[in-house]
Amino acid sequence: MFELVLMAPEWRIEELSDALEALDALSVSVEDADAQTPAEQALFGEPGMPAPKAGWQRSRVVALFEQEAQAREAVELLAPQDFFEGCESVGVRPVAEQDWVRLTQSQFAPVEITPTFWIVPSWHEPPAAAEQVIRLDPGLAFGTGTHPTTRMCLRWIAQRDLSAQRVLDYGCGSGILAIGAAKHGAAEIVAVDIDPAAVESTQINAANNHVSLLTGLPEAATGVFNLVLANILATPLKMLAPLLCAHVQAGGHLVLAGILEPQADELKAAYAPWLALEVTDSEEGWILMTARAAD
Repeated sequence: MFELVLMAPEWRIEELSDALEALDALSVSVEDADAQTPAEQALFGEPGMPAPKAGWQRSRVVALFEQEAQAREAVELLAPQDFFEGCESVGVRPVAEQDWVRLTQSQFAPVEITPTFWIVPSWHEPPAAAEQVIRLDPGLAFGTGTHPTTRMCLRWIAQRDLSAQRVLDYGCGSGILAIGAAKHGAAEIVAVDIDPAAVESTQINAANNHVSLLTGLPEAATGVFNLVLANILATPLKMLAPLLCAHVQAGGHLVLAGILEPQADELKAAYAPWLALEVTDSEEGWILMTARAAD
């Protein structure tokens, strides 16, 4: 494998990427050429929404080709084109052979939630101190325990006795929160997601952890619950406020994550007609917001 590295201004990114794909590039990635310098620019966007910009003011474009000759021919074909004006070729470099399975596995170590509660990939042994373990491998659905929002939700669960409680995990992703609730004694757990692939992932992960969950699309969530968990993003959480609050029984708890610190007041206002949200945990700029329904 060989990488062709190009420099391009923001307004050339789309045409250049399309051209590289047409020239049989196996992949094309766009990076900030000024990353980790004072000129670095952050581009933020939410999943499912268009990117705010096609690229950075100065972007590094990296195209992967199977053969060196293909990469060099691509440069020769691109250079005379009008859309290549303002771009430059940095060079072609070989990509070292990797054991991608081992490389991926090396990036996922056991994750500590509390000293006795851990998330452990299948290729690792649990730490000696682990009393509760969720076995979970990286997959297509969100939720491996490496993200602060997941860790905060699981910490909240670990600090409570959920015995005999009915729990709803709304937007379950990998099912990690539902499985965590099961590991801490919940009697009945419903895990729902709008993505059928997430529902399937949750079913597989539940089986691997020997816990029983009721899974399905959102319509599978009926009635009220002692605990409602939703680790999504701020915008859908605001839209879901009436629905999620309706699922919280008297005296029950609502736990929300996927919220950035500056978004706290927006969420409080959205839920104010039903519940009084408070920030109860924070990590790396993300917050956990919880509320308790009146008895």
